[in-house]
Amino acid sequence: MSTFKVGYLIGSLAKGSINRLLAKALVRLAPEHLEMTELAFRDLPIYSYDYDADFPQVAKDFKNALAAVEAVLFVTPEYNRSIPGGLKNAIDWASRPYGKNSFSRKPAAVIGTSPGAIGTAIAQQQLKSVLSYCNAPQMNSPEAYIQFQPGLITPDGEVTNETTEEFLRGYMKDFHAFIVRVYTVLPRNL
Repeated sequence: MSTFKVGYLIGSLAKGSINRLLAKALVRLAPEHLEMTELAFRDLPIYSYDYDADFPQVAKDFKNALAAVEAVLFVTPEYNRSIPGGLKNAIDWASRPYGKNSFSRKPAAVIGTSPGAIGTAIAQQQLKSVLSYCNAPQMNSPEAYIQFQPGLITPDGEVTNETTEEFLRGYMKDFHAFIVRVYTVLPRNL
């Protein structure tokens, strides 16, 4: 079975983010054929096309980290019914300069958690729209809107609810299968 390098972006910049806990859980539950690595973007300046001719080193490093992975997992909260500004800024950097879009043809999945009953449904739909524009093939099913309860995920990423753990394990297994399908149609060497 094929092994893939997957970069994950945590939409919240907060150290105590419940989406960071979710990301830890997903890393623990990922099948052995997914090599997971966080793609940090905290230090990126606010994007402006003024940088397109000469990216700052932090942006070059971010784009290089994206180039080193074969798929991307977005783990995002919902801020004011949308995606966090820091995450949108990272996507803007990754998609520029024109013709150098880091997400083009790279399999992607979106998941998130929130204490609210609808999880991060609206933010995820907006993020999927942005990723469509960035030409990132997306795993559209299963959708994963996780309602966070205190204690659902331990600081080490252990899921305490058996049903949620089973769902998240299946989600990661489905993500691996999706990556395989995408690269069957869109070979990596093109």
